[in-house]
Amino acid sequence: MVEIKTDTALATMREAGRVVAQALAAARRSAAVGVRLRELDEAARTVLTKAGARSPFLGYQPSFAPTPFPGVICASVNDALVHGIPDDYRLRDGDLVSIDCGAELDGWTGDAAISFTVGTPRPADLELIAATQRALDAGIAAATVGHRIGDISHAVNTVARTARCGMPADFGGHGIGRQMHEDPYVPNHGRPGRGFALRHGLTLAIEPMLMAGGRDDYRTDPDGWTLRTIDGSRAAHIEHTVAITRDGPRILTLP
Repeated sequence: MVEIKTDTALATMREAGRVVAQALAAARRSAAVGVRLRELDEAARTVLTKAGARSPFLGYQPSFAPTPFPGVICASVNDALVHGIPDDYRLRDGDLVSIDCGAELDGWTGDAAISFTVGTPRPADLELIAATQRALDAGIAAATVGHRIGDISHAVNTVARTARCGMPADFGGHGIGRQMHEDPYVPNHGRPGRGFALRHGLTLAIEPMLMAGGRDDYRTDPDGWTLRTIDGSRAAHIEHTVAITRDGPRILTLP
């Protein structure tokens, strides 16, 4: 069931989203050559704790996962697409890192992700991140009253394919509100004019995940969580929680 949020709920979701942005910023500030992924998780965890927010990631166990998720962030490096576990891996010069984080505050949830490089960046990685950001921007621009989910999906897909990037067919964005994952599903590929109609008060997490190699298939690590590109190419993931409003799309996960 799709829940349309009141303006009061949107205001509370904005506060949850602000905490997410602050946690992501803290994780990024902590990222440097030699730093463990676990330390990035600790930085984000400190932000959540100080804000009185709960992590919807910590302990989350969907049907595909063999164990509950152990962190408050997903930390995916290089060919890891999404759902990377923040473990003792030490960041290296030139790594491409994607951090996904959520926060629940006063019963409402925010969810966002960033991608960035550590140390000396590879030009191809910067191009991949820029393409992922363009795909997200296009999806957000299409998130207007009167459009449909397929318009968002088509916008994201058009940018990704123009950049000759692959995207996992069975992972995409989602509704969000009282829970991190709600209806409707927001695929990163689709036909314009199709799917659920967008209306004021609908809140969505829009999240393109681009793979530089151009293939759409992926593999899962033995941990049951981390998804990797099948060809070893690098991946980027950028996400915002967005409210559809009469005045246009409102990004709820900005600082």
